[in-house]
Amino acid sequence: MHPIIYDVAVSVDGYISGPDGDISRFAHAGEVVEDYTARLNSYGVAIMGRGTYEFGYRFGLAPGQNPYPHMQTYVFSEQIALPDQGDVTQVQGDLKAQLDHLKASASGPIYLCGGGAFAGALLALGAIDLLRLKRAPILLGGGVRLFGDGAEAPQLRHRSTKVYEGGYLFQEFAV
Repeated sequence: MHPIIYDVAVSVDGYISGPDGDISRFAHAGEVVEDYTARLNSYGVAIMGRGTYEFGYRFGLAPGQNPYPHMQTYVFSEQIALPDQGDVTQVQGDLKAQLDHLKASASGPIYLCGGGAFAGALLALGAIDLLRLKRAPILLGGGVRLFGDGAEAPQLRHRSTKVYEGGYLFQEFAV
């Protein structure tokens, strides 16, 4: 079984994006981004909800295009319309059953790249194994919360912390 790892940037006040999906205040260069990019190479599969996938359209991603070409990518949504011949797989139906199947069949660790509501649903199911937070020294005051509008808070076990220049922290927790 491969773990599901939520590896995400988050503001001090708990947002993964600001109002209207604004991510401009998060780091886009530097050691914290270099380390994140290196971690991406360790994942075999990417999973996300519809909102996160469609967020990529703002940056030139075409419907059906894989935002992570080196990974198998799955978009969990009952509503998204993807081309039949696309490079991503749409997943529908029983979320827990689909995740259990994916954990058993994945080619490597599973990168949960968002969004907050989808992560909250996975947290509620007990499906997230590891939480990797890139804590940005910013306050956004609103936007998309780390786990959406709420999920029961499980016990976390701290595994590591790394301090970066400029006040960024990388924190890893077992869930």
